[in-house]
Amino acid sequence: MLLVKLLLNDIKNQVIGIDEVGRGAFCGPVVSCSVLLEKKILNNNLVFQITDSKRLSHKNRIILSKFIKVYSSYSIGVANNIEIDEMNILRATNLSMIRSYDKFKKTENSIKIDGLQTFSLNERTTFIKNGDQKSISIAAASIIAKTWRDRLMTLYSKIYPMYGWERNKGYGTHEHRNAIKKFGLTKIHRKSFLRNLI
Repeated sequence: MLLVKLLLNDIKNQVIGIDEVGRGAFCGPVVSCSVLLEKKILNNNLVFQITDSKRLSHKNRIILSKFIKVYSSYSIGVANNIEIDEMNILRATNLSMIRSYDKFKKTENSIKIDGLQTFSLNERTTFIKNGDQKSISIAAASIIAKTWRDRLMTLYSKIYPMYGWERNKGYGTHEHRNAIKKFGLTKIHRKSFLRNLI
């Protein structure tokens, strides 16, 4: 659970949080979310459960994602596997964040982004290492981004059922690695990540 002081500050100051997921996966896109939490979210005690998406169970992520969406404005930005292969994962991640922020580019809110600074968004932006554990705005963005990408990878698993993406979400598990060796690569695999494997 995030500290109440940080929680109140981000929401009361109307900070936009940005975070990404899927950076280390073998396939699929890297997905970012920008989110602006409404002040009335503080009237619901569920707000105190918002934290880093990696610390939540799948069930709780789904519950909190739906809750956050009701009490926020948010936007998803995606960079697909082709873009990742063409420009590298770092630049593609930055691009997905910039795309997610596009909805808010006319606002003057402060912005907090998870991670070290690797690009420039605007002069109101602060980059925070482990920000999803220190900012409720970033944590909320991580939850929405994670549930959005997980849902996408589960849909992809119906097209390519042999890779177990409904379980591993495209990450390099033993199951996924063995399936690549047996069945080869799909249209959504990141070839730049898999040169040594294939």
